[in-house]
Amino acid sequence: MRKKTKIVITPGEPAGIGIDITIKLLQKNIPAQVIVISDYALLEDRAKQIDIPIIIKEHDHEVFKEHSPGTIEVLPINLKSKVESGILNKKNSSYVIKSLETAVLGCMEGQFDALVTGPVQKSILKESGYDFLGHTEFIGHLAQSSAVMMLANDKMKVALVTTHIPLSDVSSHITKENIQKTIKIVDAELKQKFHIKNPMIYICGLNPHAGEEGYLGKEELTQILPAIEALKEENLNLRGPISADTAFTKQSLKECHAIIAMYHDQGLPVLKSVGFGNTVNITLGLPFIRTSVDHGTALNLAGSGKASSSSLEVATKTAIDLHKKI
Repeated sequence: MRKKTKIVITPGEPAGIGIDITIKLLQKNIPAQVIVISDYALLEDRAKQIDIPIIIKEHDHEVFKEHSPGTIEVLPINLKSKVESGILNKKNSSYVIKSLETAVLGCMEGQFDALVTGPVQKSILKESGYDFLGHTEFIGHLAQSSAVMMLANDKMKVALVTTHIPLSDVSSHITKENIQKTIKIVDAELKQKFHIKNPMIYICGLNPHAGEEGYLGKEELTQILPAIEALKEENLNLRGPISADTAFTKQSLKECHAIIAMYHDQGLPVLKSVGFGNTVNITLGLPFIRTSVDHGTALNLAGSGKASSSSLEVATKTAIDLHKKI
């Protein structure tokens, strides 16, 4: 008997492509119940704009029904202002935040098995007064958990010690404590969610050539190496600090299960260069499954019908697969 899975989707910024790709995704067969948190009129208007017929029905918490192509099961939240495709509106920032809060609460209470998120526009949320660094940080805060961002495709898995902070602030966050916390979460989740018994994890250095024995930076000697050595004593299978310019070679990737990068643009450009559109963002360390797309709001494509739903499809499939494994 197939395991029943309830997926909740938050399409993200209403003026962006999140709604477009959600509508496209739900034209397909999905082996799960799929609930979309959205405004009815937004779905109807965008579906007409991209010329895709849909049937909308309201979500009933008491009824499990596997997704039917072309039907969108909605948990409704009303917009504050009518949406114009591609045009940001601060009045609707509260809608984005409430959608995420509703989804996370539902996951925490067991109403949903996994959360799949579409892209948000961080700039408009910040302008609206929300202290919003990114999905990963916000969801971790709501779930009262230490959240780690990991992106994965069929070539590699890359997790991050720091995420959405300026490059000038990265060094101050590269501490033994932060590194150990990240490594422990990645190790535990690779075992639990991916069933890897003894994962080999590579840890990048921060500086060029991993600091060159301190000549190009001290963080490797003072923070990164001590963190790695301490966890090796707990029998974690680790290697590093490794220079980031060699960590992602074919040979390295053959020998490890995941790479931990020190900052966002140290690891993610490499990963996306070999799998953009087929990469999934997985938040580790939460008490529920959360996956997301690997792209932004693409405001210029919203309402055009040209946005690809491939990354949302991968994110949804991954959420279902991870739920089956736990």
